[in-house]
Amino acid sequence: MDWWKDIYGAFKAAEVKQVAYVPDAGHAKLIEACIADNDMVAVPLTSEEEGVAVLAGAWLGGDRGVLLMQSSGVGNCINMLGLMRTCRFPFATFITMRGQWHEFNPWQVPMGQGTRPTLEAMDVLTDIVDRPEDVSSQATATLHRAFTGMQATALLLHQKLVPLKTFGN
Repeated sequence: MDWWKDIYGAFKAAEVKQVAYVPDAGHAKLIEACIADNDMVAVPLTSEEEGVAVLAGAWLGGDRGVLLMQSSGVGNCINMLGLMRTCRFPFATFITMRGQWHEFNPWQVPMGQGTRPTLEAMDVLTDIVDRPEDVSSQATATLHRAFTGMQATALLLHQKLVPLKTFGN
């Protein structure tokens, strides 16, 4: 499951300088790579909504940034996505999905089903990728739409891409 390397490569190619994240097992290796990269600032968040403000500040300061989160965090962002929608700054988020394939936790299912409609309601262009071989092209397209097209974008990383979770991990 090295798809995270494709996303990291897309970040480097797009000259992403700031990565805001809430710790997440699905993004763990990508987060570790961003933290270790001296050309990136990795910003840990206490809530996903803070990431929208961090990305706005990054853009105003001349940097490109991305937000890494899990689908359960999208609901926390809805009010802050209004800032992005009103101010029209580029926005790119990469979201590991829960509540889909082999989900063990019933609490994850409602937001897993509501993630895409919630983002689309706030005018976030949303795609989903479920095959590792498609991650690179989808990540590149997501960043291009954000930073060249000046759009709000999200790439949903299907639960098939992340290790199966249980209450023990």
